Amino acid sequence: MLLRSVPRLLSGLLLCLVAVLAGCAPTGGGTGPGTDVTAPSWAAGTPTVREADLPREARRTLALIDGGGPFPYARDGSVFRNFEGELPPQEPGHYREFTVRTPGERDRGARRVVTGRDGEVYYTDDHYDSFRAVLR
Repeated sequence: MLLRSVPRLLSGLLLCLVAVLAGCAPTGGGTGPGTDVTAPSWAAGTPTVREADLPREARRTLALIDGGGPFPYARDGSVFRNFEGELPPQEPGHYREFTVRTPGERDRGARRVVTGRDGEVYYTDDHYDSFRAVLR
């Protein structure tokens, strides 16, 4: 009699395990560790970084951008011309650049946030040699 109930017991345990694991799967909407944040269409083909994973100074720059300033560097908010061609081509004036402070640097350093008129946000830590789309 006990041997007949073992397959049913195992089936029930397997169903419970599947249900538990399905509940732990990433949903695409979170930003915490282990979640899969879906990149917006403007970021297609560009490496990405979650805002929470940016250096503290970059997150501070984003907060200043969101709040409209004031910005610590005179060139913050100036037009970024994309001469390097690393960002998707857009009409002149589409992109703006903002300095991300680099501790220990006496000048502006190499880190920047570049924003687009349509809500795009990019981060570079190598003075425009490469960019990552910021997932917010």
